[in-house]
Amino acid sequence: MFERILVAYDGSEHAKKALAIGIDLAKVYNSRLYIVEAIDESVFYNTGVLPPLSAIKDLEKKVRKDVEEATEIAKKEGAGTLREVDIIGEVIEGDPATAILDFADKNSINLIIIGSRGLSRFKRVILGSVSSVVLNHSKVPVMVVK
Repeated sequence: MFERILVAYDGSEHAKKALAIGIDLAKVYNSRLYIVEAIDESVFYNTGVLPPLSAIKDLEKKVRKDVEEATEIAKKEGAGTLREVDIIGEVIEGDPATAILDFADKNSINLIIIGSRGLSRFKRVILGSVSSVVLNHSKVPVMVVK
């Protein structure tokens, strides 16, 4: 049923809950679990002020660290179980909602799991809710986690 599950991750509490659910479902369905987080450099450029290169590098480092940590958690939770979870961590680029939907299409994802809120309420108000866009435009089932 859910051979390929995507967990949209950003390190927030809602994303951590989504990850836990994704791991559990991957074990039940013997699924491949994709953990993805988007690097969205446009948040810097939409302000009209060029960011220092260090800010972009810090964002990239944070995203890569998030994905690495989430992947390690999933590997630890899935290891030694009857159905060991196949886990792939990916850093993707672009507007988070669009990048998640594109990744889902290109990788034949059967279920997207996403937190209802990310790290920044301010960012959500300015850019719109990533979970709402994914929910409204996905071709596959979406589970929104509170």
